[in-house]
Amino acid sequence: QVELVESGGGLVQAGGSLRLSCAASGLTFSSYHMGWFRQAPGKERESVATISTTGRSTIYAGSMKGRFTISRDNAKNTVCLQMNSLKPEDTAVYYCAASRTFTARDAPYNYWGQGTQVTVSS
Repeated sequence: QVELVESGGGLVQAGGSLRLSCAASGLTFSSYHMGWFRQAPGKERESVATISTTGRSTIYAGSMKGRFTISRDNAKNTVCLQMNSLKPEDTAVYYCAASRTFTARDAPYNYWGQGTQVTVSS
């Protein structure tokens, strides 16, 4: 049974930082590209960042470039999202997901975590 468990969300002031982690089990982690997505109330889910199986390739959504960094540790079956210079508009539920396809589109992602809430106050 595949399980993705996010952690690290919380409440932070604008300009602050948070580090999200996602622990994966039940799958060959190093064979999956990993992505972080987010969904704010009343909005569609959007891609935040994507990382390839080896970690050598990444994709960032435009508004996240330079502020967010995705990384992975295949030995520990984890993927992380370092978020700096947070803005109120970053408030959302953040999800990690696993895919056999290296893409920022959400449709190819087979497995999803339950999400972690990030709230940025102004």
